[in-house]
Amino acid sequence: MSTPPIPAEPVTIVGGGPKKVLYTLKTVARIGLLNSAKALNSKNTCKACGLGMGGQHGGMTNEKDEFPSVCNKSIQAQSTDIQPPIPTDLFAHTLEDFQQLSAYELEHLGRLNNPLFKSADSNKYAPVSWEFALDKMTRAFARTSAGRSFFYSSGRSSNEAGFVLQLLARLYGTNNINNCSYYCHQATGVGLYNVIGSGTATVSLEDVGECDCIFVIGANPASNHPRFVHQLKNCRERGGQVIVINPAREPGLVRFAVPKSAKSMLSGGTWIASEYVQPNIGSDLALLKAIAKALLESAHIDTGFIAQHTQGFDAFAADIHAHSWDYLCHTCDLDEGRIRALADAYSRADKAIFAWGMGITHHLHGVENVEAIANLALLRGMIGKPAAGLLPLRGHSNVQGIGTVGVKPILAEDVLHALEQHFHIQLPRSEGMDTLACLEAAHAGKIDTALIMGGNLLSATPDTTWAREALDRIGCKIYLTTTLNHGHVSGMETSEALILPVTARDEEWQSTTQESMFNYVRLSDGGITRLGNVKPEVEILCELGKRLLPDAPLDFQALKRHDSIRAAIAATVPGMEALKEIGSSKQEFTVANRLLDQPLFHTPSHKAQFRVTPLPEDKTSTEFPFLLASIRSEGQFNSIIYEETDSYRGTDTRWSVLMNRADMDRLGMGGDSLVDVESAQGKMEAVRVFAFDVPPGNLLAYYPEANVLISRTHDPRSKTPAFKSVAVRIYPTPS
Repeated sequence: MSTPPIPAEPVTIVGGGPKKVLYTLKTVARIGLLNSAKALNSKNTCKACGLGMGGQHGGMTNEKDEFPSVCNKSIQAQSTDIQPPIPTDLFAHTLEDFQQLSAYELEHLGRLNNPLFKSADSNKYAPVSWEFALDKMTRAFARTSAGRSFFYSSGRSSNEAGFVLQLLARLYGTNNINNCSYYCHQATGVGLYNVIGSGTATVSLEDVGECDCIFVIGANPASNHPRFVHQLKNCRERGGQVIVINPAREPGLVRFAVPKSAKSMLSGGTWIASEYVQPNIGSDLALLKAIAKALLESAHIDTGFIAQHTQGFDAFAADIHAHSWDYLCHTCDLDEGRIRALADAYSRADKAIFAWGMGITHHLHGVENVEAIANLALLRGMIGKPAAGLLPLRGHSNVQGIGTVGVKPILAEDVLHALEQHFHIQLPRSEGMDTLACLEAAHAGKIDTALIMGGNLLSATPDTTWAREALDRIGCKIYLTTTLNHGHVSGMETSEALILPVTARDEEWQSTTQESMFNYVRLSDGGITRLGNVKPEVEILCELGKRLLPDAPLDFQALKRHDSIRAAIAATVPGMEALKEIGSSKQEFTVANRLLDQPLFHTPSHKAQFRVTPLPEDKTSTEFPFLLASIRSEGQFNSIIYEETDSYRGTDTRWSVLMNRADMDRLGMGGDSLVDVESAQGKMEAVRVFAFDVPPGNLLAYYPEANVLISRTHDPRSKTPAFKSVAVRIYPTPS
């Protein structure tokens, strides 16, 4: 059966294009041309997604020296850093006043330029001196048992700050150390480790530029990684295929007007997807198994590669054959011919890359989803050769680097031993808690003090009311941040909170490093001065270490020198040896032994492991017949809201739900209808309903607003909550 073509008629909304050009011009005008040029052209890594650009190649250049390598997300990220300080008079207002502001309004109040403190019996923040803040922070940890604390970092911090954070926490006595990947791509790390023995991408940006087929599964790079869409466009233009698997038919993945391409702009946009299939939410595993079934039945597999370089194939094949076509097709709501056509398209590829996002990892079976993608790649020998492999689409610009340098609750024994040898110290071996487990402990009254570096832990956590209670039950929270968000004004109503204003990446006093999703480490020069009373994260952490652990054998004053930190990372973290001299050599590099252009895997047998992946049970019921996925809008980055509207999906409010038009008609809902969306966990009331191209029975709602619907149930292996498969019911809001 031939593959149905992508319709050739114009689409209503085209990704990218003139609107994004105009947005950029408007943003540049608002923050000033000189400020914009200085920020975007400086030798600092982009602050947005993990695709990476900037560093020593130049602010708007990637590692392939492609210019301009800039997108809407990088402009948005810069726009909030280039803001004047928040007037101190604003802090005469109560927490309740700040809580009434939207996420957009809080982000755009300005930059933090003074330490702030809120006592347990106050409902206001007050500006304080740095000496007061550092003393308060030290005393909070000094009175806390190490096991009743936790440390957390977002992915916008540097490798240097992340390394000091985890080292300080372990010396203090706890392994309760986390980064934001436990709420996003932890399932990727676990799944890939199970298959190939390492948890990151196996391909480089150069590989993406040479492949002839790219799968984009459970991801919307048009909104979240716009510069990756340029790579998809290039693949199509050199005759390759782009196969998109996503319940939502995202306009930017159908057609995208690439601003840097005159041809793309003048033609009304480049057609991106050569194949676009829309399985039911949460049914990716059934579809991936069905594609494997078609490949096995048509014998479009690489038997030589499988025999020589893999293990577990027989059990895998038996599991695939045990599933009937009827069951697999019914589960994902796609017909057999359509699936066989996908398999046939894949079989024609010589060099295929599989890219995926949180539509794959945000499920109770997220690890199995990742393993199933890797299984598909192994079937045709697409791991371990040039221009083919696996590419998780990471969010924050340094979330991968933060994990590399040890911001995680469990470190490999060889790394722990290397740290102890290098610093002549003893570190704890007790197992640390993951992010959600730390908050569960907090809710149970078992956490007294927490240090939270960047991010918005409140808005990132499911079950919003519970998350607020958990955070408020932590006696003292210390936040290192550049701007305010809801996590700083909610969840501390009856507890202490200290906010310390930090430098943005391009304001660092010394150079810092970041790691992209391609395992490429960049050097950021820093050096821009915008505010007069902010400090680098390393400076704050080392000062805390010096005061809190005065008898420790580690010299925290010496560790304030970033070259000293980098030398320690190079000596203790495998693959990072080249980091030692990067401050002087300016030589950026790829982390050693990560990219796989030969089929030599990091498993004990040096062979890749096929994995048997059981299908999950249907989560819907008569009571909750719809399945909802939380999504991000074009105008946001993680929990940061830059715009209230979503120009790609045509919504003008974030308090909305997107659903199939036939479902709307069946339930008597028009374009102006207000509805309630309810799960077993919670309810969104008076939500605006919008028609969107999703399969019947599927709903979309914006994150973090939809977190009120999402339970704390999580993937047992990765501990990642199921943000994208929530059983709900929907009905008109009572008048």
